[in-house]
Amino acid sequence: MGRPRKTLTKEQIKEIEKLAAVLNQTQIADYIGIPDRTLRAIMTRDDDVSAAYKRGRTKAIGLVAQALIQQAQAGNTTAMIFYLKTQAGWRENDISEDEDITPQKVQIEVVDARTR
Repeated sequence: MGRPRKTLTKEQIKEIEKLAAVLNQTQIADYIGIPDRTLRAIMTRDDDVSAAYKRGRTKAIGLVAQALIQQAQAGNTTAMIFYLKTQAGWRENDISEDEDITPQKVQIEVVDARTR
């Protein structure tokens, strides 16, 4: 016959939403006192539990992203670089010592638009 299916109370589901901001699924399962595979099974069959976990994660990501953008807009170079690397596809090019990196001369001509 097997064991009865484990279900979570409404309070536990609310707690999962709060904990999802800082804990992963295994840690949440440990906190609730169930195996992580049981929590994953519950999330698969109970849309309310799955949605609560996703909502908690999404809220936390949104708050941190908002703080990151504020830091970048305030001139925090590290925040700017991080954002551009993760969101705009920027990357650093590693240059090996074997590559010839000879500085190129660049000629800059100043043009006065009024005289043209």
